[in-house]
Amino acid sequence: MSAAAPGRDGRGIERTLREMFEDAGVRGRLHVAELHRPAERVSIDADEAVLMGSVYKVPLTVAYCRQVDAGLLDPRQRVTLPPQGRLPGPTGISQLSDEVSMSLRDLVVMMMSISDNAAADAVLGLVGPDAVADTCRALGLTRTRLNGGAAGTLRRLLERTGAESVDAALALIADNDLAAPAGVYDPAWSTSTTPAEMARLLRAVWLDEAASPAGCAFIRRTMALQPWQHRLASGFPYDEVAVYGKTGTFGVMRHEAGVVELAGGRTYTAVVFTEAARADRRLPRADAVIGAAARTAVEHLRGWG
Repeated sequence: MSAAAPGRDGRGIERTLREMFEDAGVRGRLHVAELHRPAERVSIDADEAVLMGSVYKVPLTVAYCRQVDAGLLDPRQRVTLPPQGRLPGPTGISQLSDEVSMSLRDLVVMMMSISDNAAADAVLGLVGPDAVADTCRALGLTRTRLNGGAAGTLRRLLERTGAESVDAALALIADNDLAAPAGVYDPAWSTSTTPAEMARLLRAVWLDEAASPAGCAFIRRTMALQPWQHRLASGFPYDEVAVYGKTGTFGVMRHEAGVVELAGGRTYTAVVFTEAARADRRLPRADAVIGAAARTAVEHLRGWG
């Protein structure tokens, strides 16, 4: 189901966005809305649940902040991660050879800024899946489920592919000559959400409603630290525009959930989830269309398009 801001050419912007996604070789789902007037929005299939990849680290961070607010977790707690048994990932602690010790708070910064899977797995273990589920229910996110986070996703990927290692399983679903095993991209079994629900969560963070004002400020700061510029930020390459984001990637899925603050102060939640027709690990156009589509939607809402 698609929608646009009242009084605007909803069918025109929907057609434009769908053509952009098609030209990039992806199926796109999008929800872009004005922060203070959420009814002013552009959406493309924004209520469809899909695998969210590392975007799950956003609701996990909100749950962490709420537990800190309640005095159930100490952000300064030292956490030691031995080299054995770490969750694999392309960045961060997973790539280190020696024992790592840091505060719980810094682990959260690692998982949000560079999408560190090993850090996220440790944080989820301390926050607890029940606390995350409770947070989602409290914030009205009825279709957002972590299902074990990245560790759960990789475990079930191994089960469905029958591969002997995570690397082998990921290589299997990246092979364009092979069909992905049944159920690999089924949102029922993995970390999943909808673009609309992630936009709702981000709006709550920016309005200091998801956690305490200090907790929400911490979440915003971690999202500002993300170094990746090839998705959402690529659509807004200006020093006077601030882009906060969290990417998510799994197989053919490439996502980003974020917030765009324009120079004049207008602010937009921008969530774009894509599913590529090809399984290549590098698809620059599939990455870039995330930013391009978000910018097109923002311009439409501003009355430019």
